[in-house]
Amino acid sequence: MSVTTVSNERSAFAFLFAAWLVSFCATLGALFIGEVLGQMPCTLCWYQRIAMFPLALVLGIACLNEDTSARRYALPLALAGGAVALWHSLLYVGVIDAPLVPCSADGPSCTGASMTIFGVIPLPFISLISFVLIGGLLAFLPPSRETKRP
Repeated sequence: MSVTTVSNERSAFAFLFAAWLVSFCATLGALFIGEVLGQMPCTLCWYQRIAMFPLALVLGIACLNEDTSARRYALPLALAGGAVALWHSLLYVGVIDAPLVPCSADGPSCTGASMTIFGVIPLPFISLISFVLIGGLLAFLPPSRETKRP
């Protein structure tokens, strides 16, 4: 095995591990907000969780197996979650002229001060940043020894 091959495999694992770490932290953050802080997510937040939670599992298993081919399964989840997070963020800032439904005074809301990180960054933006990071790390994952099917 050449030095270049070993270097590429280490780089690939680093990218894969970083993508898993982002998804794992995002999953823990979402669970903390929902289960510890008691903040019920809105519908768009639920859709983002539907994409993020399996990413933590799929990328974790891929890291354990050093399987960079998992990009084929994880990248579509990151793209789908990122699309919903982008839509949610555009609604949040008012670029899309529509209400944040079902965000309301008596239901779950992403517009309140309690739905920001450090009182500054809204949750839809955090979600978008997470999906973009995961998608970028997976898209630029260095090539490694992937077995081809006959």
